[in-house]
Amino acid sequence: MSTRTAVITGASSGIGAATARRLASDGYRVVLTARREDRLTALAEELTAAGHEALVHVLDVTDRAAVDAFARTLDRVDVLVNNAGGAIGTETIATADPADWRTMYETNVLGTLNTTQALLPRLVEAEGTIIVLSSTAGLATYEGGGGYVAAKHGAHVIAETLRLELCGQPVRVIEIAPGMVKTDEFALTRFRGDKDRAESVYTGVAEPLTADDIADTIGWTVSRPAHVNIDLLVVRPRAQASNYKVHREG
Repeated sequence: MSTRTAVITGASSGIGAATARRLASDGYRVVLTARREDRLTALAEELTAAGHEALVHVLDVTDRAAVDAFARTLDRVDVLVNNAGGAIGTETIATADPADWRTMYETNVLGTLNTTQALLPRLVEAEGTIIVLSSTAGLATYEGGGGYVAAKHGAHVIAETLRLELCGQPVRVIEIAPGMVKTDEFALTRFRGDKDRAESVYTGVAEPLTADDIADTIGWTVSRPAHVNIDLLVVRPRAQASNYKVHREG
C-alpha cells in the first residue's frame, strides 16, 4: 500500500464523515470505521463515485480484539483520526447513571487507547500523525455534563501524555478540541432522542460550527510540514466565548 492512508473512527456521520471527505479530497486512501455498515457503505460509494479510494471496516472501538484484528489488515497508516465518541445525558453527578458514564468512558477514552495502541507501529513506520478529537469539555467543566467532561478530560490527557512519551519518535500527536458544533446526531444522542431539546442547544446561535469546519481544521493540521506539530487547537464559533457563555440572537 504505497498510497497515503488515513483511518477515521466514527466515520458514519458528523465530523467523522466530513473528515473522510476532506482527507479523501486531499489524496488519502480513507479507511472508514464505525458500527453502522449501511452508512459506511453509502459514504464509501459516494467517495468512490467522486474518484477517491475508500475502504469500509465495521468496527466497535471498545472491542479490543476486533481493533487488533482490524489493525492486522492494514499495511500502512499515515493518519489516525480518533473521532469515535459522544455524550449521553445531562444528569447531575448526584443523579447520573454509572452505566452512561461507563459507556462514555469506554468510547471516548478506551476506544482512543485501543486504536492508538493497535495502529501505533504502522504510524511510526509511516512517520504519521495521530489526531485526538477531544472537546472544550476536556478543558473546562460545566454542570450537567460530568460524565462527558470526565471522559473528554481523559481524551485530552491521552493526547498530552502520548506526545511526551513519543518525543523523539517520528509521529505527531495533535489534539483538536471543538466547541459548539451542530451535527445531526451529537445533541440528539445526548438528549436521548428528544429532538426539541437537541435543537434548543443551538437556538439563537446564528452560526454554530459545522462538521465541515472541524474537518477543514483537521485537514489543515495534517497538511503542515512534518516537523510542525499543532499540539492543541481549540475551535469555537465566534458566538461562543466559553462552554457556558454563548451569544444568542432574538
